[in-house]
Amino acid sequence: MSNSFSVTFWGVRGSFPTPGAQTARIGGNTPCVLVQAGNHQIILDAGTGIIGLGRALVAEHRKTGAPMNLTLLFTHTHHDHTQGFPFFIPTHFSATHINIFGPRSLSQDLEEVIARSMLPPVFPITLDELACERRISNLNEGEMVIFDPDQDQPQILRAHRESKIEAPETIRVRFLRSFSHPQGVLIYRIDYNNQALIFATDTEGYIGGDQRVINFSKGANLLIHDAQYTDEEYAHSTAPKQGWGHSTWKMALEVARAANVKQLALFHHEPMHDDDALEKIEKQAQKEFAAVFLAREGMQINLA
Repeated sequence: MSNSFSVTFWGVRGSFPTPGAQTARIGGNTPCVLVQAGNHQIILDAGTGIIGLGRALVAEHRKTGAPMNLTLLFTHTHHDHTQGFPFFIPTHFSATHINIFGPRSLSQDLEEVIARSMLPPVFPITLDELACERRISNLNEGEMVIFDPDQDQPQILRAHRESKIEAPETIRVRFLRSFSHPQGVLIYRIDYNNQALIFATDTEGYIGGDQRVINFSKGANLLIHDAQYTDEEYAHSTAPKQGWGHSTWKMALEVARAANVKQLALFHHEPMHDDDALEKIEKQAQKEFAAVFLAREGMQINLA
């Protein structure tokens, strides 16, 4: 089994895609992150960034002939985090096995929400018509996802059983349910070989920092945190963004410092911010926290 643990950004933009010359350096696709942990490929969210990832996975499959064994974790089912899934090419291959996990949305199971987004007349292919082998499961409070080194497929376990897991090469995926975003969102922590990644998109800060997120992120190697707004946008006198479920970059820094994380990636970029505006934010942030950077499409971070 490989000891690799890396993160590759395929979509970093929030709310809606923003293609074009003004966003070419940072990227205009909506959220999608690929985590390579050992031999397992774990995808975080399925915004439009998952379309390019799908093409890359299929190209590798055609070159090697190896089946595509994937796991997709949804933070929530708002459009910018699901809109790429119907165009994710690996789902059209019978050689693909995909495990899909995420929260219920209001009273609807995750599978029902995904299926509704692909119903005619808004899309020509239904979920049931996809050729891939798939398993779609809700994640409930008190559960975690485990990738055992001796098994090909992940398992859902009750979190209290974690103390019985001794092998460091076991991949643990825990989650925190946050209600700072409308309808709620799952914040994920992936632990592998004594390294940790936090994926905290679509979360809004609190005075003194979100203590639940801070405690959940303690000591992580990389924190990927929502940073959609500037302070001026967030507290604008006539068009404030307070209560919209997103953080300022200073809120993200507050969590990173309090949790003592090694690196912070600012994520879920405001679609109205072009590359120049975002790089200005990055320079300002680095004056306050040296190990911070903008998440950029195509960027890969090795954690192992």
